Amino acid sequence: MTAAQTVPAPAAGSAQPTVRRLIVYTLLFALVVVTAVGLSGLLGRLLGAGTVLVAGDVAGLARSLAFTLIGGPMAAALWWFVWRLLDDAVERSSAGWGLYLTGMYAVSLITAATGVLSALAAVIGGERLGWQLSLSNGLVWAGVLAWHRWMWRHPRKSPSLIPDVPTVVGAAFGLIIGVGGSVTALANLLDTAIQGFTASASLGDPWWKLVLQALAWGVGGVAIWWWHWIHDGGRRLTTDFADVALVVIGILGAVLLTVGGVGTVLFVLLRLAFDRTDPVSEILEPLGAAIAAGAVGSLVWAYHRTVSAGRSSTTLQAAKLVTSGVGLAAAATGIGIGVNSALSIAATPLAGDGIRTLLLGGISALAVGGPLWWLTWKPGVPPEPTELGRRGRRVYLIAVFGLSAIVAVITLLVIGYRVFEFLLDDVSGGSLVDRTRAPLGLLVATGLAAGYHFAVWRHDRSLTAAATPRKRMVRKLILVAAGDPEPLVKVAAEVTGASVTVWKRADAGTSGTAPSGAASSGASSGTAEEAADGLSGQLARALEGVAADRVLVITGPGSRIEVIPLGSD
Repeated sequence: MTAAQTVPAPAAGSAQPTVRRLIVYTLLFALVVVTAVGLSGLLGRLLGAGTVLVAGDVAGLARSLAFTLIGGPMAAALWWFVWRLLDDAVERSSAGWGLYLTGMYAVSLITAATGVLSALAAVIGGERLGWQLSLSNGLVWAGVLAWHRWMWRHPRKSPSLIPDVPTVVGAAFGLIIGVGGSVTALANLLDTAIQGFTASASLGDPWWKLVLQALAWGVGGVAIWWWHWIHDGGRRLTTDFADVALVVIGILGAVLLTVGGVGTVLFVLLRLAFDRTDPVSEILEPLGAAIAAGAVGSLVWAYHRTVSAGRSSTTLQAAKLVTSGVGLAAAATGIGIGVNSALSIAATPLAGDGIRTLLLGGISALAVGGPLWWLTWKPGVPPEPTELGRRGRRVYLIAVFGLSAIVAVITLLVIGYRVFEFLLDDVSGGSLVDRTRAPLGLLVATGLAAGYHFAVWRHDRSLTAAATPRKRMVRKLILVAAGDPEPLVKVAAEVTGASVTVWKRADAGTSGTAPSGAASSGASSGTAEEAADGLSGQLARALEGVAADRVLVITGPGSRIEVIPLGSD
């Protein structure tokens, strides 16, 4: 009779399943990519009507065939093995399955959208060659996307870990290309109008093609964003990853786009008013893109501010801090450029037009960033008590102070180098002000930022310390009093923060001796009120620094005080 041999199951926390999943999902990811590349190559050749299939690119055809006919069956077999394993709940809840689906979904979405939209833009532009490869690439990867979306939405085998990340990734990608395409289309349209106004446009230019090409990207991006944000319910997600994407892309990215666009528009207007040295057409050249960026960015910013209003207080604070940071950076840039220009004008009263243009750029940055920072940060309004204790505000203050201090130190080194170079150089290469005005402007801006945020950090610490309740050194205090206990009870509660229980002495009128080793002190006789005040002061000094679970305090006869720490119950 042969004894059956039992193979022990892997111990809890064993690394074998983790290593196996890492290898399997990495290999599956690579095989799917290889197969998709091979299929897109073959489809691109089929779509290229009128071309020879093999001639001129034998190596490319061989690669596509190998990737398809060898990589495809291997990918199918490995996927079937993985798919059967997913009947186990442990496999579905593993990090490998969730990360694989998330990564492949993101790659296939980006590749498919880029291929299809590139082919559409090429057709709009009248290109006869090249769009076939883009379209084949987009169609194949669209099939991969549909396949993985089906697995992601499967009722029994969808991942239990990070199930909502593909929704956030898809919405973010759609928003980025949608905004980019919309800004480009509107900028081309405005540039054409501005050029027509300045009579510098060429009549035969197909300006509408550029607008339609960019509009195709914009519409495609908005469609992808709508599908994930509205249809898949991305706007209802309240996970940490969703909130981070909302703040970083929907608010920070939109604020950067808005500030850059509005600042550039103001700069162009100032140049038209005070700096007409260049031709008007050249001054107006960045105006169309700036208006488009400011308009689209402000719409995206306003929408996501409304969405963030329904999120957690941490998300609201993060949105406020990133907006404040953008405004601070723009204002500091304006201050630095302004100091640089002022020093140049002071050193050379007949400064050239380049300095005037630089000064107008600094004024534009300060005029846009300063109000944004002031309205967002509200330096004249004390922060709410709940905001003081949040980690985000402390991290923001320390980060701004630290980065500004680092830049200031580096700038000081540059200024020192310029000064010594000027003193030691025999050849005249400009005045000392010309050599140091740029780092001096940067030093002033970073110094102001570092000093202000360090002062705010110190002030927040003092407010937090004042608002923090005294640490309870004693849990319970028993007071044995010979006279009026009220003043003593008040002092004992203030010093220790403990609950006070009062016992009255039965021998209040008799005298006695203090036990040996007791902490006692005398007070001069006087009126009853003076004696009570003196006894309260003695009690406060006697209790200072006492730390115990329970404390027994015996007062009297007279001005005697005994403080006896007791153990816990």
